[in-house]
Amino acid sequence: MRLLENVKSALKLPDLRARVLFVFAMFAVYAFGAHVPVPGVDTKALSEAFAQGFGGGLLKLINLFSGGALTRFSIFALGIMPYINASIIMQLLAVAIPTIEQWQKEGEWGRRRIAKLTRMLTLISSILQAWGFLFIFQQTGAIRDVHLLNLNNWRIVLTLAAGTAALMWMGELITERGVGNGVSLIIFAGIMMRLPTDVAQVYGLLVTRSVEWMNVVILLGFFLLTVMFIVFVQQGERRIPVQYTRRMVGTRMMGRTSHLPLRVNTAGVIPIIFAISVAMFPGTLTSMIPIFRPGTEITLPLLGKVDMGAVGGHIREIFYPGSSNIGLFLYFLLVVAFTYFYTAVVFNPSDLADNLRKWGGVIPGVRPGAPTVHYIDRVLTRITFGGATFLGIIAVLEFLVPHWTGLPLYDIAGGTSILIVVGVALETMLQLEAQLLSRQYERLIR
Repeated sequence: MRLLENVKSALKLPDLRARVLFVFAMFAVYAFGAHVPVPGVDTKALSEAFAQGFGGGLLKLINLFSGGALTRFSIFALGIMPYINASIIMQLLAVAIPTIEQWQKEGEWGRRRIAKLTRMLTLISSILQAWGFLFIFQQTGAIRDVHLLNLNNWRIVLTLAAGTAALMWMGELITERGVGNGVSLIIFAGIMMRLPTDVAQVYGLLVTRSVEWMNVVILLGFFLLTVMFIVFVQQGERRIPVQYTRRMVGTRMMGRTSHLPLRVNTAGVIPIIFAISVAMFPGTLTSMIPIFRPGTEITLPLLGKVDMGAVGGHIREIFYPGSSNIGLFLYFLLVVAFTYFYTAVVFNPSDLADNLRKWGGVIPGVRPGAPTVHYIDRVLTRITFGGATFLGIIAVLEFLVPHWTGLPLYDIAGGTSILIVVGVALETMLQLEAQLLSRQYERLIR
C-alpha cells in the first residue's frame, strides 16, 4: 500500500509526473521498434522454426529479454543483451586489470572512461552477435546466402547493431530523465511485452480444453508464492553494527552508531544468466551443427557406424535442465557457483574495510585491518549461501512449474523473468520514494 501511495503522490507533482510519462514514452518507442522487421529476412520461416523448438532454451531466453523481437527479427532483435555482456566484461576486467579498477575509484572522470569503453564493447559485441544469428538462422531458411561479402548481410548486421545502440541510448535517457535504471527498465519492458501473448496462449489452451482450470489455478498459486518469496529474499539483508570514533566538535563530543548492510542476494540475476548460457551451450551447439542432425551417420574407428543425430539428442537430454534430472541438478550447481563467483567480483571486503578505517568506523569486537576483512568475508560467505540457494530454486522453478501444471509457458512460469520484474519494480519504487523524500526536504529548507 505504501508503494501505491508513493506512486499517487509522485503523479501529483509536475516534475515527477513528467519523468514517469517519459519512461512510458520510451516503452512505447521500444514496443514499436520490436515490431519493425529487418528487411531481407523471412520472418514467417523464423517464427515456425522457433515454434518447433529451434535453438533450444538459450535462444528462447534471448528472445524473452528482447520482448519477442528475436522471433520477428525486428530492428531490436538483439535487445539490450550486448550491453549487458559488455558491462559484465568490464566488471571482470576491473578485477584483472589494475588500471580499470583505478578508474572505478576516480569518481565522475573514471565512470566516463568506463562508460565509453562499455559502449565500444557493446558495438563490437552487437556486430559479432548479429553475424552469429545470421549463420544460425541460415539453417531455418529465413536467411539465405550468408557470407561476409554479401552487402545485404551487412545491411542486416548494421541495422541490428544500430537497434542495440538505440536501446542503449534510450536506457541512458531513462536513467537521466526518468525514474529508475534505464537498462533494467528496458529488460522489464521486454518481459512485460510477452505477457499478453502468454495470457492469450493460456486462454487458448482453456478454450480447446487442452488444460483444466485447476492447472491455471495451480500456476497462479506458484506465481504468487514465487513473487512473495522473491520480495522476502530481495529485501533481506545482514546488518553489521559499526561504531564510529568519537570526536570533539565545538564543545560537544560527537559519535554515532550505524550498520553495514550486506544483501542476501548481492549478485542479482546475473548468475542465472551465466548458468543458463553454460548449461544450454552444449545442446544449443549440437542443434546448430549439421553433423548432429537426425539421420546423420558417420563411421568411426573401433565404433563403426554412429548415429550422430542420436548422439546430439543424448547430449541435449543430459545437459538441458528441462530434459533430465541430471541437467537440472547441474544447472542448480552452476547457479550456486556463479553466485559466489559474481559476488566475489562485485563485492570486495578489503575495499570496504579500508573505507571503514578511513572514516573512523570499527566493528565492535573486531580489530581494524585484516581481522575486519576476514570478519566481513566470513559473514558474506555465509549469507551468500542463502542467496545462492534462493537463486538456484528460482532458476529450476521455470523448468519444474510447467511440468507440474501442464502449462508449457516459459515466460509466465519462469522464475528468472519474475525475479527480474519484481527486482526492477522494487528498485524503481525505492528510487521514486527517494525522489519524493528529496522534494519534501527541499520544501522544509525553503
